[in-house]
Amino acid sequence: QVQLVESGGGSVQAGGSLRLSCLASVSTGSLNFMAWVRQAPGKEREGVAAVYTGAGWTYYVDSVKGRFTISTDNSKNTLYLEMTSLEPEDTAMYYCAARRGWTHRALLTTEYTYWGQGTQVTVSS
Repeated sequence: QVQLVESGGGSVQAGGSLRLSCLASVSTGSLNFMAWVRQAPGKEREGVAAVYTGAGWTYYVDSVKGRFTISTDNSKNTLYLEMTSLEPEDTAMYYCAARRGWTHRALLTTEYTYWGQGTQVTVSS
């Protein structure tokens, strides 16, 4: 069973930065895709960034392109999300997710098997 534990959330003002971390109980290299998914109150879960760990290919939803960066450190079994120029619209619970095997839909939340408990990000104006 794969366990994912997120950390790094918090409250920041608009324009600020945060780095989220997700520690996996297995080698991140054994998880073909890892992603960050967020859910704002009253809204559906949204995949914001994903990475194909084998090749380092990254995928982003349009609203975060140029502001968020997803990366992995396989030596630490950790997935990161560097978030800059944060906006109030980024306020949400952020979840780490992972799957084994290929998918053509890396940002689709239903493609993911393993999930963390989430970390809250709040951006004030």
